[in-house]
Amino acid sequence: MGSLLLWSLPLPSWGLEPEAPTRIALRAARLFDGKRDKTLPDAVVLIEGSRIQAVGTGLPIPAGTRVLDLGDVTLLPGLIDAHSHLLLDLDAQSGDSLGPIFQQSTAERALLGAKLGREVLEAGVTTVRDLGNSGLNGDVALRNAIQRGWVQGPRILASTRALSPHGGQFPTLQSPAQPLIEQEYVTISGVEEARRAVRQAFADGADCIKVIVDNGHNVLSLEELKVIVEEAHRKKRSVAAHTTLDESIRVAVQAGVDSIEHGYSLPDDVVPLMVRKRTFLVPTDGPLEVCDSFDAKAGDVERQRKLKERCRRNLTRAQERLRRAVAAGIRVAAGSDMYLQLPGLTRGQASVRWFIAYAEAGLKPVDILRAATVNAAELLRMQDQLGSVEPNRLADLVAVEGDPLKDIHALKQVRFVMKDGQVVLDAAGPRKQVDAATR
Repeated sequence: MGSLLLWSLPLPSWGLEPEAPTRIALRAARLFDGKRDKTLPDAVVLIEGSRIQAVGTGLPIPAGTRVLDLGDVTLLPGLIDAHSHLLLDLDAQSGDSLGPIFQQSTAERALLGAKLGREVLEAGVTTVRDLGNSGLNGDVALRNAIQRGWVQGPRILASTRALSPHGGQFPTLQSPAQPLIEQEYVTISGVEEARRAVRQAFADGADCIKVIVDNGHNVLSLEELKVIVEEAHRKKRSVAAHTTLDESIRVAVQAGVDSIEHGYSLPDDVVPLMVRKRTFLVPTDGPLEVCDSFDAKAGDVERQRKLKERCRRNLTRAQERLRRAVAAGIRVAAGSDMYLQLPGLTRGQASVRWFIAYAEAGLKPVDILRAATVNAAELLRMQDQLGSVEPNRLADLVAVEGDPLKDIHALKQVRFVMKDGQVVLDAAGPRKQVDAATR
């Protein structure tokens, strides 16, 4: 009992005063602020604590400020991945999408997520919306660990278990496997079950709601989706809708979801409704080169040839869908849906490759950058905190070699990452920090 009593006693303050927030100035040859169509030259960003205080060309730097001169790079807002799966890491060749569910505990997957989260952060992605497939609320555990400083990773908006029709996302599984699936999905049938599931998700710590509108066989009803949206919006949280069929995307948009995830089927009659309702499309289309990862070493040569052909056919169709969406005025937020191990790439590098792939559908570099910054921040309802480099925003910044407005592939060349005013990657190594008072 004596040890318990100790914790109830007030601790001495020792006369210590709270430390003043650190003041830092970043200097770079160019800055893309997330809003303008061109870069700002000779850029200076003044940061105090976790927030940006001022931005400008050749801005005067107050005395006592630590100056980090990043040199010939382009500064831009921290990237946002609006569709991630940090607790899932599958072998692209095996085709086994259920292995982690059967073989790994939620605790194991959360530890895996810590590794993948660090890789994502070091690739310049400072915020993710993690959309399920994370065991029993493993995404919440990882989010909290990052917030508490136990591990380094991106800011996470967690969805907890996805809501789904019967069968979860895998309706072909036999009934004995369903208890495991219930760790990943909450099956709903009827309006009241839908309402209860949303409320339970928020009780479990969800920042947003992920709903599987169809699993290829079963489709949630318009009434069920309307209740899901109503409950989420009452809490000022967004709803991400996984859709693959004409019917599912139609009812999801009618119900007022905030984003269509994948949306490989984008029927013509839904396009104007998405524009009118300001529904985001989160395309998760990879580059065509990924189809070449199916090689003969992984199995039968004829099987690999067919896989490559199907991959190219599907991606070409997806690119055409994205072109139609952008031409019609549908807003796009970047999402990788990355859950695969890609040879030679970290999870972060692979995710950013998926953003760059939007160029294959004809998107301009500035539109891709906005999809991964200001647009994604608005979808996450964090546009007053993230997505642009301006006063009072959180100091999430990335520096890349070259100019991504001219060549979007510059996003692969990350040299500096800052999150919440803290440097988490400086590829230049120990950098001389200059006090502005001595310059």
